Amino acid sequence: RNNTDNKTSFTNSHNSFELGMVSLKVEHAFKKGSIVADLGFGRRAAEFSYNDNPTETHSMAMAIKQLYVGYQLTDKIKVSLGSFGTHVGYELVDAYLNRNYSMSYMFSYGPFFSTGVKADFTLSSSLTAMVGVFNPTDLKSVTLNNHKYIGAQLGFAPAETPVKLYLNYLEGKDTFNIQNHQVDAVATYQVNKVLGLGYNGTYSTYKDTQIKDGADNTANWWGSALYINCDFTDAFGLTLRGEYFSDKKGLKVFGGMPDGGSVVAGTLSFNYRVGNLTIVPEFRLDKASENIFNKSSGEAGDISANVLVAALYHF
Repeated sequence: RNNTDNKTSFTNSHNSFELGMVSLKVEHAFKKGSIVADLGFGRRAAEFSYNDNPTETHSMAMAIKQLYVGYQLTDKIKVSLGSFGTHVGYELVDAYLNRNYSMSYMFSYGPFFSTGVKADFTLSSSLTAMVGVFNPTDLKSVTLNNHKYIGAQLGFAPAETPVKLYLNYLEGKDTFNIQNHQVDAVATYQVNKVLGLGYNGTYSTYKDTQIKDGADNTANWWGSALYINCDFTDAFGLTLRGEYFSDKKGLKVFGGMPDGGSVVAGTLSFNYRVGNLTIVPEFRLDKASENIFNKSSGEAGDISANVLVAALYHF
């Protein structure tokens, strides 16, 4: 294989030692106000903020992952202004917050962050909501047009049961005047002390509103992933992620292929924990419906096998 075989985020290398990201996060609260500044240094941060550093995504650049101020209007309403990690999806940019080190297709081709204003509502002890108005996806600054995205989330996390459910929505026109709607669902269930389950499903549609001839100009992609998390001891656990990613219109992974395609990916990650240090040996196998990968001989193939070992530390 080669580094172009990796079609997801942050692990686009082959046969190499790599530096990921150093994060510095500062939070401060004062009376009813608060501020969060979250900076990233390294290749992972540069790829996360790819629109801010379009020529430096493979560099050790510094990026602002999150920067926002918040104000607690009431006990149940908080307003925040700035740039935030996306509310869409199961996985997060900070590696130590995920059980797998490599990222899913849904994370890689969904939104990374939003910049704008949002309001968080506490509706009850178990029900929360969010609505926001943002720049087009993954842009901290927009000068080409005045298009905005609308985002929303409904969360349900009853204290009496180990279940968390989130329904996420994002829609708007991007800088190319293409209308996008995305619906996303996340569910987690802690079965017992050892076994936990997670699920993420997303469906995204695009329509070029500039086309007026009445033709069907819509396209979509969708994905579904199941996470099985096992923690046998405080020091040792594993996660198995199975994902199906459909891109039949060639919007993402299968761009340039007239009939698009799909990918089935399985990832097994072990987690060895020593204090705040986590070692993650990981084994991944991706099977595509088309020949988008490379065999060792250099010929095109439909299977990509990957092995990596990551070291994560947080405090």
